[in-house]
Amino acid sequence: KSLPDMIELATNRDLSAGLRAHKDETEKQIGRLEEVFKALGEKPKGVTCPAIDGILKEAKELTGEIADKQVLDAGIIAAAQAVEHYEITRYGTLIAWANELGRDNVARLLTTNLNEEKAADKKLSTVADARGVNRKAAS
Repeated sequence: KSLPDMIELATNRDLSAGLRAHKDETEKQIGRLEEVFKALGEKPKGVTCPAIDGILKEAKELTGEIADKQVLDAGIIAAAQAVEHYEITRYGTLIAWANELGRDNVARLLTTNLNEEKAADKKLSTVADARGVNRKAAS
């Protein structure tokens, strides 16, 4: 839900493109999660997660406080990576549990999502470092 706001605020083309691509990827991840619930004979339902809500609140506050566009892009990357890292930890745990329960089909679906999250994190690091967002923000 926070990706559209980040996309709108981003001024770096590589960052905007990467966030848009990850938004599309996220839609596919939701589909895989729906498959997981189906495989487990459960219906998905929304729940409150204070941890991710806190990360998203922090991201919104951070991006609302930065006037310099180049610094804002670096802040967006930091906020997006905080979300990615949280998702990576959760997928890792869920995969371990699925493996322990012998649910290879579930583990495979979750592993695909995990690999996409790791790739998104790596792309954000590339934009920050190799594409110069951090360097421009520091100047």
